[in-house]
Amino acid sequence: MTESIKNDDNITVKKHILHQGPFEVAALSFFPASGVNLRPHFAIFTHGFTSHKASILTWPIRLAQEGIASLIFDLPGHYLGSFNEVTNFEDFKLHAHELFARAFSTLTTLAPTMPNRPDFSLILGGHSLGALLSLKALGLPEFKSYKTIAVAVGFGISKAPHGKNLFETPLYKSTLHVRGQLVSPALNPTVVFSWIREEKESIGSNLPPSRIHMIVGQDDLIVTNEGAEHLREFLFANGHNVTLERPPRLPHHLPEEAASYIKRFLVSEKILN
Repeated sequence: MTESIKNDDNITVKKHILHQGPFEVAALSFFPASGVNLRPHFAIFTHGFTSHKASILTWPIRLAQEGIASLIFDLPGHYLGSFNEVTNFEDFKLHAHELFARAFSTLTTLAPTMPNRPDFSLILGGHSLGALLSLKALGLPEFKSYKTIAVAVGFGISKAPHGKNLFETPLYKSTLHVRGQLVSPALNPTVVFSWIREEKESIGSNLPPSRIHMIVGQDDLIVTNEGAEHLREFLFANGHNVTLERPPRLPHHLPEEAASYIKRFLVSEKILN
C-alpha cells in the first residue's frame, strides 16, 4: 500500500514504568510535540510471545504522526523487553492484560483532559499474544465508560474444538528451543500455548459487545486463512462488530509492517481523516 510518509520531527517520546500486581515493565509513550494538533484518542499496544515492544515501534510512531498519543509496553517475563521475571504463571494470567489499564492511567497523566472529551475513543491492540491480551482488556472496568476499538494483528483460532494451537506449526516449533529461553521459566511455551488455546475458545463470550478489527497477512505462516476466518466468525457470533483484513504481505515475524494497515482502518472508522 502506497501512502505519503510524514517525518517524526514533532514526536516526543517518554520512558515509563508500569506497575500492576507483582509486575514492573518498561513502556514508551509517543505524543505529538507541542503545537501539533492532538486528536481525542489514545492508543495502547503490546507485542507477541517472546518478543518486545520495539517489534511494534512503527505503530505508535505512525499514529503520533497523525496526532494520536500512543503507548507501547513490554510484557512481563520477556527478556528482550524489560528483562524481568514472572515467578508464577497464575500472576501472568491474572494481571498481564491489566497493564493496558495502567498504560491508560499513564497517558491520562500526560493529557488529563483528553478522556473527558465527548468524542474520545480508546484504541487497544497487539500482535499475536498481545492481541489476545488487548481483547481481554476490553472487559476491564477502567474502560467501561469509554468507546473502545480493538486491533488484533496476527491472531486466529483453530476451527476444530481443542484443535492444534496456531503456534504449534513446524516453523514455530523449530525456534522454540531458543524462544523458550527468551522468557521466564514460568512462561514455558508448552504452558503458555495451552492457556492461549483455552483463552481463544472463550474470549468472545467473556467480553462486552466490541468493535474489533483483525489484520492477518496472507503470507502469515503461523495464522492460517482458516484460523483467521474462524476467529472472525466466532467473535461475530458472540455479538461483536468484527472485520478481517488480509494484506498480501504481513508475515507473522514482521508485525511492524502492520502500521499502515492500522492507520487505514482508523481512517475507515473516522478516527483519522
